[in-house]
Amino acid sequence: MTETTYTVTGMTCEHCVNAVSEEVGQIEGVESVSVDLPTGLVTVVSLRELRDEDVRAAVDEAGYQVA
Repeated sequence: MTETTYTVTGMTCEHCVNAVSEEVGQIEGVESVSVDLPTGLVTVVSLRELRDEDVRAAVDEAGYQVA
């Protein structure tokens, strides 16, 4: 298992949290996604190391950006 934390900008509400969690959660190998709204930290637990480009693309698809 691998745990990686990203800082995501632009999230302001629970809808934002759900959108980011859903998109990132669809990446192959992701086991769980935890979002801390006040800090913008998104922690991803996965079976293998993820490519940053894949996480960035998923966050972008949700409408936000990885800082």
